Amino acid sequence: MRYKIIIGLGNPLKEYFGTYHNVGFMALDSLTTGKKFKKHGSFEYVKSGGTVFVKPLTFMNESGIAVAEALRFFKSKPKDMLLIHDESDIRLGEHKLSCDSGSAGHNGVKSIISSLGTQEFCRLRIGIRPSESVKKAGDMVLKKISKAELGVVQEGIKKALEKTLEIKN
Repeated sequence: MRYKIIIGLGNPLKEYFGTYHNVGFMALDSLTTGKKFKKHGSFEYVKSGGTVFVKPLTFMNESGIAVAEALRFFKSKPKDMLLIHDESDIRLGEHKLSCDSGSAGHNGVKSIISSLGTQEFCRLRIGIRPSESVKKAGDMVLKKISKAELGVVQEGIKKALEKTLEIKN
C-alpha cells in the first residue's frame, strides 16, 4: 500500500449503518476486520501494517473537520491519504480512482477540500447508483441498502480495494 492514511466516509450514528452513504465505512471495516478502533477527538482510527485507517465521527457534510484533525494528529499530508466514499454518479458495483480532482458534487468531499485548502489527494469512489431511474443522489444516499443489492455493493468494494491497494488474497 502506498497510502499512509486511508479514510472512509460515512455517518456515525447507528441509524445510518447499512446506508449507501456509509460505503466508505464498509470498505474500512473490510480492511480492518477484527481490529478495534480508538477514538481521538472527531475521528476514530486503527493502525495496521504501517497504515492508519480513519473513520470521521462527524456527519458526512462536516467530514473536513475530522479529516483535517486526523492529518494533523498523524503528521500526514493530503497527498499521503486515500479517501474512500460513495459515488452516486457511478453504477452500483463499479468504482473509479480519482486524484487531484474536485468534489463532483459530493458534500463530504467538498467539506474536506474546503478544510484542507487543497484537492491534492486520491479518492476511491465506490459506485452506488442502482439504476438510471434515480435522478438525484439525495433521493437514495440515506436509504438502507437492500438485501438484493448488498452483495453487489460488497463485491464492488472488494474489487475496488483489491485493484486500488493491490491486495492479494
